[in-house]
Amino acid sequence: VFTRQSITSVITTYMVAGFEHILPRGTDHILFILGIFLLSTRMRPLLWQVTMFTVAHTITLGLSINGIINLPANIVEPLIALSIAYIGIENITAHSLHKSRLVIVFCFGLLHGMGFASVLSDFGMPANAFLTALISFNVGVELGQLAVILLAFVAVGLWFRNKPWYRKAIEIPCSLAIAITGLYWTWDRIVF
Repeated sequence: VFTRQSITSVITTYMVAGFEHILPRGTDHILFILGIFLLSTRMRPLLWQVTMFTVAHTITLGLSINGIINLPANIVEPLIALSIAYIGIENITAHSLHKSRLVIVFCFGLLHGMGFASVLSDFGMPANAFLTALISFNVGVELGQLAVILLAFVAVGLWFRNKPWYRKAIEIPCSLAIAITGLYWTWDRIVF
């Protein structure tokens, strides 16, 4: 017999699932967030980008879970990997943050939301508290992303972001590693 979860239980369960999807399991999402961080170590523009990413993935996550949109994983997963590579490459070629970055991050968020949908499909959604579970999962994801940013800021941004050598010594090498990893994952997800 299936027992209904209390609202508090749904919120807790799905927030934890969302957080854990980022930390420690979401290596691809961690790299994407770190890629965003590397080009804009100032908190305000960084938080705007992460918020746009969350709003976008919330939209496609809800639409995917409800069966309104449905792209197969063999298309979504390589595109997610390619979005990671793109952020790394853009960091190398752009010398500063530009306004189109919000649009790019939003579009990639739409893509990542479809990837989150497969996680939630496997996890299951309560029929009696669908919206609560969806919002709670996304709050957990957002908290996971903010934790990644906070850790990156404390480890790197706080100490080195204003150093004249930051771009050459940290931003470009780390972005190159992110781009190469994203390209490898793209290849790996297409071939295998």
